[in-house]
Amino acid sequence: MKTKEIINRARELAKPFRVSKGKDFRLKDVDPDDTLEFTKEADKPRAKEALITGVAALAELQDKLYAQDKWAVLLIFQAMDAAGKDGAIKHVMSGVNPQGCEVYSFKSPSSEDLDHDYLWRCMKCLPNRGHIGIFNRSYYEEVLVVRVHPEFLAKQKLPPKLVGKQIWEDRFEDIRNFEQYLARNGVVVRKFFLHVSKKEQKRRFLDRIDDPLKNWKFSSNDAAERDFWDDYMEAYEEMIQETATKHAPWYVVPADNKRFTRVVVASAVIETLASLDLAYPQVDDSKLKELSAAKKKLLSN
Repeated sequence: MKTKEIINRARELAKPFRVSKGKDFRLKDVDPDDTLEFTKEADKPRAKEALITGVAALAELQDKLYAQDKWAVLLIFQAMDAAGKDGAIKHVMSGVNPQGCEVYSFKSPSSEDLDHDYLWRCMKCLPNRGHIGIFNRSYYEEVLVVRVHPEFLAKQKLPPKLVGKQIWEDRFEDIRNFEQYLARNGVVVRKFFLHVSKKEQKRRFLDRIDDPLKNWKFSSNDAAERDFWDDYMEAYEEMIQETATKHAPWYVVPADNKRFTRVVVASAVIETLASLDLAYPQVDDSKLKELSAAKKKLLSN
C-alpha cells in the first residue's frame, strides 16, 4: 500500500473517534468494545497488518518531522488503569527514531512538584522542534484523580481563597489557554483517552494476579480505585467536554480490544503528521556546490 493510501485510510479510521467540539460529547455514546469493521477474531491478521503498515508510514513521517525541524508534536495519553496506555505507546511508536521521540510517565507529584504550579512538571518536558513528545498521564490528572480525591488537592499548598467551587472551571480554562499557546508556537497537541470498560478492566486485573509474569503490574490500589469508577467516568466526560478543541482534539478510543486500540492510535498520529505538510529540507546552490566539492575530495583520496 502506498503512503498516500495509508494516510487516507488513517483518516477514515481516526475520524469516528476524534472529538474537536466537546459541548455535545457523551461518553456513553462510545462503546469500549467497538472495533468498526474489524471483527475480534476473524480480522486479527488484518488488524496486525494495518498496525505494521501504519508503523512503517509513521516512521517515514517522523523522519521528515525531525529533518524539517519546525513542528513539535505532543501526544497525551489518559486512561483508567489497565486500559493499555503502555502497550499502545510501545507498539505504535516502535518504528520511530529514538533520537526524535521522548516518553514521560507522570506519577504522583513529588515534594518539588507540589512547590510549583500544577503545569510546571509537564512544561519542563515539552518536546523540542522536530520531536515527538509522549505524556503517559499528564496535567489532566489535575482534573481527574485530584477531582475524584479532594485530599490530593489539599496537599497542593494553594491559598484557601483559590480553592473554591470554580477551581475545576478555572483549570479547564487554564488548560485550554495553555494548549492554544502551544498550538500558536508550533507544538501540535493530540490527546487520547483509551476507553476501557469496567468488565474488561476486571478481566485484565485478574490476569495480572493469576500470571506470575504479570504480578509486578498489579497494585492493590488499582482494585480500590474501581470503587470510584462512576466518579472517574463523570470526570473524564467533563474533561473532554471542556478541553476538546480544533487545535487540540481528543481521540476517545475504544480500548477493550488492544489490537484495534493500537490501530486507531497509529491512524490518529499518522493523520496528524500528514497534516503538517512535512518535507525534507531543500538545499540551495551554494550547499550543492559544497557537496560537489566534498565528493571530489573524497574520491581523490
